[in-house]
Amino acid sequence: MTRAKKARPFTTADIIGWREIVSLPELGIFEMSAKIDTGARTSALHAEDQEVFERDGRTWVRFRVPASRHHSDFRAEVPVLDQRDIKNTSGVPERRIVIRTHLNLGQHHWLIDVSLADRTNMGFDMILGRTAIRRHNVLVDAGRSFLSGKPAPITKQ
Repeated sequence: MTRAKKARPFTTADIIGWREIVSLPELGIFEMSAKIDTGARTSALHAEDQEVFERDGRTWVRFRVPASRHHSDFRAEVPVLDQRDIKNTSGVPERRIVIRTHLNLGQHHWLIDVSLADRTNMGFDMILGRTAIRRHNVLVDAGRSFLSGKPAPITKQ
């Protein structure tokens, strides 16, 4: 016999669309169209010219995201969080570099883990997987887009 989970009180969640404008300010990305993909566990960012190097005893990665109709070209250097085998869209595992960075979505911001991937033939340079939105009180309306508005900048208090 299975036990039912204890019911939690209902709270109002923010509703986001299947596409949203996000920013990754630590990487210099202030407006990028991202697909919200609850079928994907891990978020992914299109990254070309990846170069791993050492700095101050830590492993870093330098990469470039080429310009698209949704954003301008940018380059970034960030510490490597991990290297993981992540299944691509065909279900084939591939070794990817994972970084941790701030995500701005509408009025909200939090840290997410993002894998660097070749998304050349994909419709979006970024997908937000379910672990990036889990526990942040958001629901995805699969029939609507761009419900959150432009990302608000992080203000220091």
